[in-house]
Amino acid sequence: MTKTSIKPFKPLQRRVLLIPASLLASGGILLLGAALGSSSVGFANPGVVRDLRLPRVILAFLTGGSLAVSGAVFQSVLKNQLASPYILGVSSGASLGAALVMMGSIAAVAGSFTLPLAGFVFGLGTVFLVIILASALDRSLSNHTIILFGMVSSLFVNAILTVISSLFRRELRNLIIWQMGSFALRGWTYVRLLIPFLVVGLLGILRYIRELDILSFGEEEALSMGVNTRPVRKRLFFFAALLTGASVALSGAIGFVDLVAPHAARRIAGSAHRWVIFLSFCAGGILMVAADLLARLIISPSELPVGAVTALIGAPFFIWVYFRKN
Repeated sequence: MTKTSIKPFKPLQRRVLLIPASLLASGGILLLGAALGSSSVGFANPGVVRDLRLPRVILAFLTGGSLAVSGAVFQSVLKNQLASPYILGVSSGASLGAALVMMGSIAAVAGSFTLPLAGFVFGLGTVFLVIILASALDRSLSNHTIILFGMVSSLFVNAILTVISSLFRRELRNLIIWQMGSFALRGWTYVRLLIPFLVVGLLGILRYIRELDILSFGEEEALSMGVNTRPVRKRLFFFAALLTGASVALSGAIGFVDLVAPHAARRIAGSAHRWVIFLSFCAGGILMVAADLLARLIISPSELPVGAVTALIGAPFFIWVYFRKN
């Protein structure tokens, strides 16, 4: 086994201990996030904690968990440590859909659900556009072809988003702030909007836990074990796009959490996806709340964009993973 191979499964007893440890760490970071902020209120003002800080940290945790689980799925299905919803254009498509809603180009046909729904639809549309283009060139639909077309589609959609931003100059400032990622002034409404997408996406992915384990061995091995890989991959992309699209639409384009958290989960728990998904969710939530805390505290009483903080953490990690893989 090579140096970069996935480590063997750890004993079940040690994995079971990860559950209370992860829950304890998650609860601790949520309490810390609710207690600290750009102003020294603490728990002295219950109204501020209940109406501002608590929904903010819960939304950050759920968003981080959603992005991390989505990243774990993309990495496993594509058998690439550097794959993520951003590389495949899901986040770019979701950003475009959300931007069109924010600028009034898409009518609020679903009420308050229009924003996350548009993010999901455009993110999913980008994924299936990538699959259609990749299958036209490569009938076997290899992972390398999907990643290549995903990167090209992501650049193309980002270019469209830049053109739209230039045309709607009055909304440009709000759009730029949203693209950088923030959980400021996100109340309980945003939490309630994300939860249905989170539940459906997680349940859909958990339905294919066994297939995710088998796909880790490669396409040929999965086919020999009775897994019809093409429809399974499309369904997994669907549920992963659901998580990413809603998260990006509600909180902005926050990167690198979907890359860092799944790697941490696999280093701790091995390759069994029933553990990887759980730990990815917890690690992503913890990382996002911690990044949001840093964004609030570094230049207090002002705030940094959360996306800038996660990029400062994630970019060196990305480079480390790339050189370690080589």
